[in-house]
Amino acid sequence: MLKKFSLTLISLLLVLIAAKTSKAETVIEKVARTGVLTVGSRIDLIPYSYIDDQGNLDGYSLQVLNLIREEIETQLDKPVKLQIIEAEGVTERIPKLITGEIDISCDTVFTWGRDKFVDFSVSYSVSGIRLLVPKNSSLGSGESLENKRIGIIPHTITEDTIKLVQPKANLVAMKGINEAIEALKAGQVDAIAGDSLILEGERQRLDGDDYKLVPKDPYARYGVACMVPENNSTFLNLVNYSIVKLMQGYLVGEKEYQEMVNRWIGPEGIVQITNVDLIKDFFNYTIMSREQIPLSQESANQ
Repeated sequence: MLKKFSLTLISLLLVLIAAKTSKAETVIEKVARTGVLTVGSRIDLIPYSYIDDQGNLDGYSLQVLNLIREEIETQLDKPVKLQIIEAEGVTERIPKLITGEIDISCDTVFTWGRDKFVDFSVSYSVSGIRLLVPKNSSLGSGESLENKRIGIIPHTITEDTIKLVQPKANLVAMKGINEAIEALKAGQVDAIAGDSLILEGERQRLDGDDYKLVPKDPYARYGVACMVPENNSTFLNLVNYSIVKLMQGYLVGEKEYQEMVNRWIGPEGIVQITNVDLIKDFFNYTIMSREQIPLSQESANQ
């Protein structure tokens, strides 16, 4: 495992060094020139980014990206469109950000290792690590995972969390969520560990009555954010402004932003967070670390 991690790190460093040998334009300069904001994204992650029943790309992350696009349009005073490039894992997205192939990639968890190569926005969603298991499973507590086969994506916060929760769990490396789901259906693993919102989306893809998420409270909680290339402070500021504007609008009751959040992660959302206070507390905590955005006159009069 250490060898694989070292090889990945070395590969990223080589790409980084090569990229910095030439003067690259900033993301905002590129968007101003081309009118295009290029996004690296997966297309199978409910509720973040996925293909809906009509064959269109949809999701919470996509709506956040559209808010960012609109803010850039306002600043540049010209139309901007999103260009989506499919990019599976973080090890694929980070090199594309470094080389300029993509400008931004969302639905990602901050880690100090990743922060060495890219910059992170403030978080726009809250989630945590849980297990997807068959409905008759007794797994859930840390003790129950001893010697159990747990499907995980290597080199992620999920792997680190399960190791802490139960060092004697038998971790089974998976290339992606689709492979993990097939392994669970075939009985090759006892559970899949991962992001609560993504796992709930996968549960809905399956026969939801045959599977469940455990435990009730996640083993660990975290925010979900966007990654952008380093040394792009103007762009990062616009990304953060757009996200904080969404959060503040939600908290003060602006219909547009409340409907946006509730559609995906509210009590009646695609993936439900029934405890609204959890969302509000997370948004409030994030806003506290930034300047409050002046309310619109309409909101101020409410």
